[in-house]
Amino acid sequence: MRIALRMAVVFALLAILHTAHATNLGGTWKGAFDFEGGSMPLTFNLHTSGNMVTGTVEGLPTTPSEIHDGKLEGDTVTFWVNTDYQGETYKLVYKGTITADQIAFTFGTDDGSWGTTMTATRAVAPAVPVIAGVWKGSFDFEGDSVPLTFNLKNSGDTVTGDVEGLPTTPAEIHEGHVEGDSVTFWVNTDYQGQTYKLVYKGKVSANQIGFTFGTDDGSWSTTLTAARSM
Repeated sequence: MRIALRMAVVFALLAILHTAHATNLGGTWKGAFDFEGGSMPLTFNLHTSGNMVTGTVEGLPTTPSEIHDGKLEGDTVTFWVNTDYQGETYKLVYKGTITADQIAFTFGTDDGSWGTTMTATRAVAPAVPVIAGVWKGSFDFEGDSVPLTFNLKNSGDTVTGDVEGLPTTPAEIHEGHVEGDSVTFWVNTDYQGQTYKLVYKGKVSANQIGFTFGTDDGSWSTTLTAARSM
């Protein structure tokens, strides 16, 4: 009875460790390999579901290259991708050994005619800036200065709120997203009987957001700098 209990505990621990590896593999990993004297950087965007691995590899001649037959067994990950080089399509087979902070890859052509190694380290995601608050700025429109107020809220990387000062005011923010120091969203507003979708792209710093924005079809655009209102 005790032996059976101990075996059950061992199998449970192994299952936990396997799940931990699967969880730890997901994310972005970056490294480089030597090719004909040059350093070739690659980015691995990996996702796991149980022992299945999906995602893409960026940096090959065909980029991004979709991962096929991705599998995770213990601390080993395997998959293959297709890429084109000098008019030929090659199947590259990857095998990697995972530790907490890196994946040591051996990879090469499926027929064994070429192979190399590389080490990929986990990329640290940039901190999401806190942009919640009131931001004010103005832009030039047909010779006049038009003030705008951005009432922004963010939960993680999702941005909500509204923009005051447009012909339709307040204009609700749609599909707001912040990634690194970039924020994007769009609003609808009416002008001379027509409804326009205005797309905003901003670079965030501690005290200001530098916006480029304009109509969705690209027929009009401008810039403004919005400062945080104290």
